[in-house]
Amino acid sequence: MEHELSGYERGWWMVSQEAKLWLPQGELPFGSSADAGLTGMLALPISEWAGDPVWLVRQTMPRDMGSGRQMLDAEPGLFQLAERGVQLAEFYRSHRHCGYCGHRMRLSKTEWACLCDHCHERYYPQIAPCIIVAIRRDDQILLARHRRHRGDIYTVLAGFVEVGETLEQCVAREVMEETQVQVKNVRYVTSQPWPFPHSLMMAFMADYDRGDIQHDPSELLDAGWYRYDALPPPPPGTVARRLIEDTVALCRTHR
Repeated sequence: MEHELSGYERGWWMVSQEAKLWLPQGELPFGSSADAGLTGMLALPISEWAGDPVWLVRQTMPRDMGSGRQMLDAEPGLFQLAERGVQLAEFYRSHRHCGYCGHRMRLSKTEWACLCDHCHERYYPQIAPCIIVAIRRDDQILLARHRRHRGDIYTVLAGFVEVGETLEQCVAREVMEETQVQVKNVRYVTSQPWPFPHSLMMAFMADYDRGDIQHDPSELLDAGWYRYDALPPPPPGTVARRLIEDTVALCRTHR
């Protein structure tokens, strides 16, 4: 449960509010709560990393509040804990009042949940499932430049799962909607929590079946087939990079 920091607590500090994370000097703060300037604030222990506790402080700091994407190059386990902190902070912020009766809610002492003492409703953090897929055609990979990405990043396709569809159906639909390409042999690879704002990214690989690329201009700025040894630089520290690297290895094996 949350308690007021005395200044002597030590550990990693996830200071988050409105999907932003406090990253002074571009790094996650570590040390005592006094050294971090957090004395008197409320903190919640949410995990442990390298033998030290990880604390969540639901506050906005005067400076250095940024996106958790800045931690993509950090240790994967620490990045995942930062994702947890951002998502929990956003969950608590958006569930201050009960959606059924409107009364003030409180944090559960035993689990990640918000409780309403008036109507006894219990709310848990919601996770939005989404897919990401690398598509291979012989020795080529389908890559696209997305409108939501900054810069000239080319990466694989992704999208949110809709109500009533399987993950495999989502893969086929998203690829068709964004590129007019049909895929086959869809297979699961791995998953990655993705707190932008509260997603779970499920990664797939698939093979090209048929169709010519006609990208959806509302979603993509460009899309095309790229030979495995002539690819644009992959995005760092993401499951997309792993999918691209795995597909490159597959292309090398089958050339």
